[in-house]
Amino acid sequence: MVALSGWVLAGLVLAALVAGWVDAVVGGGGIIQLPALLIGLPAELAVASVSATNKLSSVAGTAMAAASYLRSVPVRWRAALPLVVTAWIGSSAGAQLVHFVPRKWFTPVVLVVLVGIGIYTVRRPELGLRHAPRREGAVSWLLLVTIGLVIGLWDGLMGPGTGSFLIIALVALLGYGFLQASALAKIANLATNLAALVVFFGSGHILWSVGLPMALANLVGGWLGSRTAIRYGSAFVRKVFLVVVVVIGVRLGWQVVEQFAH
Repeated sequence: MVALSGWVLAGLVLAALVAGWVDAVVGGGGIIQLPALLIGLPAELAVASVSATNKLSSVAGTAMAAASYLRSVPVRWRAALPLVVTAWIGSSAGAQLVHFVPRKWFTPVVLVVLVGIGIYTVRRPELGLRHAPRREGAVSWLLLVTIGLVIGLWDGLMGPGTGSFLIIALVALLGYGFLQASALAKIANLATNLAALVVFFGSGHILWSVGLPMALANLVGGWLGSRTAIRYGSAFVRKVFLVVVVVIGVRLGWQVVEQFAH
């Protein structure tokens, strides 16, 4: 049980709402929610508890977004199956390994990923504007399996940016369009979140008093975000995404400086 002030809990719930919205539209809601947890939760808390609470919140929004996409965007299930299965396996392995990650190294790694995704987003404004799959057969299957295992492992071990990584991989390597990649990424991301959550549930690391209200907010954000993506596309949300990345990056960077100064 962790005692948080009402203001801190309210801030985490708001972060979960924004993360759910951003994740449903452009992926990468974890780069908002996980840093918020690193900032708001006590510094002495185990990495596994931070990750477990993040997963509890994320799975709600991802499930809602996936359901919304499935109602509006055609999904190639032959591509989804190998991606989802290997993503589940990778995430389960990563969630087991997270117990060995020191908290002092967790925040800097998240910061590096945050900056990397921000730079990539700025440099590739045309990403996913056209849906033109260019890989078929065994090559496509091998790429999907590799993407699922590698990004699934990352999601179970660290987490932030998983949705964005999935979308970028599907667009850059397989030629998917933004909406089609987002729909497939949501299904795979739901699998990675559930797989990690199962592992964390068994180890008792979930902070239910924090994670449940965040999960409700993330679910609402996922519903709003998926509707925004389907209706308006990514141009507006991309700008919001970059602003949020900068704000969180500055705050997290300051936390890293303070951490290593001591």
